[in-house]
Amino acid sequence: MDDYLFRPDESEEFETEERCHILEIINDPSETKLSLARARVLPGVTTAWHRLKGTTETYYILDGQGLVEIGESMQKNVKSGDAVLIPADTAQRITNTGETDLLFLCYCAPSFGAESYESLE
Repeated sequence: MDDYLFRPDESEEFETEERCHILEIINDPSETKLSLARARVLPGVTTAWHRLKGTTETYYILDGQGLVEIGESMQKNVKSGDAVLIPADTAQRITNTGETDLLFLCYCAPSFGAESYESLE
């Protein structure tokens, strides 16, 4: 692999306990400033309430539609082309409200690590 080119392999997508499928695009242990993944949520599925300790996350919706919930009071419908900023240490989840897979990019700063994930369920 080239140090500057990342080409994810679709066969490496995995399902999480959070009820979504993740394909890591960039998450290099030597580069801890950021990570990028593609998330896929099946129709009718709501991901688990969770937060990322010390990590800000941005969703960029590629395809589909959903309802994103951030903290106790923010609920917004999202669709292709929308971006959502989720502050570090803030409860979050997303529901696929459409009839096709909800696809979105997850940009984390600093990079996502299992130690930053905290289930709230």
